Amino acid sequence: MSTLEPERATGTGTLIEAVPQTSHGDGDHERFAHYADKNKIMESALSGTPVVALCGKVWVPSRDPKKYPVCPLCKEIWEGMDNKGKDKGKDK
Repeated sequence: MSTLEPERATGTGTLIEAVPQTSHGDGDHERFAHYADKNKIMESALSGTPVVALCGKVWVPSRDPKKYPVCPLCKEIWEGMDNKGKDKGKDK
């Protein structure tokens, strides 16, 4: 074996979970109010933990959402869901 090649380990490794990023792209997501689980938003208000919107944005809610237009992607996803939070296209 060449000294330039890495050794191939046969042991176990450690899985590392990805840390969610709290900002995405060019900042367009910052201009919108997003849809997320109401209970998660309330929990975030108490603990400061980030929530995930329907569109995938991860953030800590801190502004009045009534002052911003609704995220078009969140709105599209929300309209495609029924009252129980399940996709309309799925079989029951």
